[in-house]
Amino acid sequence: MENILHSKILGEGKPLLILHGFFGMGDNWKTLANKFAEDGFQVHLIDQRNHGRSFHADAFSYELLVEDLHEYIQHHNLDKVNLLGHSMGGKTVMLFAVEYADLVDKLLVADIAPKAYPPHHQDIIKALNSIDFSVQSSRKLIDEKLSELIPEVGVRQFILKNTYRKTKEQLAFRFNLKSLTENYSEVVKPLPSFTTFDGDVLFLRGGKSGYILDADFPLLKAHFSKAEVVTVPNAGHWLHAENPIDFYTKVINFIK
Repeated sequence: MENILHSKILGEGKPLLILHGFFGMGDNWKTLANKFAEDGFQVHLIDQRNHGRSFHADAFSYELLVEDLHEYIQHHNLDKVNLLGHSMGGKTVMLFAVEYADLVDKLLVADIAPKAYPPHHQDIIKALNSIDFSVQSSRKLIDEKLSELIPEVGVRQFILKNTYRKTKEQLAFRFNLKSLTENYSEVVKPLPSFTTFDGDVLFLRGGKSGYILDADFPLLKAHFSKAEVVTVPNAGHWLHAENPIDFYTKVINFIK
């Protein structure tokens, strides 16, 4: 049996597949997913490889994430899916739409552009690698250790959702920290040049986020001729969590 991505499936109707960002998991989207399910969609909250409850592997790249998603869609006999990806998940769904355009109905990309980004997760990666679960044996102790390099409480809470009890005595991270650390350069890579998707695409950017700039619009259009860009007010990079009401409205108006 090949490795099929772990997912939580909610509701019935047109498939809406949601892909989380770096160090995230499908569960981060549960509240919004319930709303989408009530609105007539079959929502698939997917854990990408090396994240959540999906399989761990040494290899990690957008090409592999796309193949994982393709196998998932084949496995579940899905066709003409709506794809929504945040940050790293946004780059996965962009490349998927380019390579498997016939399987995609509408594409939604949350707060990421198809460009290369300078490395900007070093403190988080360093903090995570500083955790020794035999010493930091509780979530409180892990939080205290992480706070040495990660001052933002929200970021630490987001990371702590990835801890689970591996044994009665010991906690562990759900993500594959070794592979994500070694392959971090893959995460900030751009969409390959001269790759295009001619279907409907909505880019959602946080009003307080600097991930999608006005200067990026020509690049969006070069890859996605029908690209629309909307701004979610009062929200940074985690726009779906910081302003879920406006985010939800903009997504549902586009996919309905």
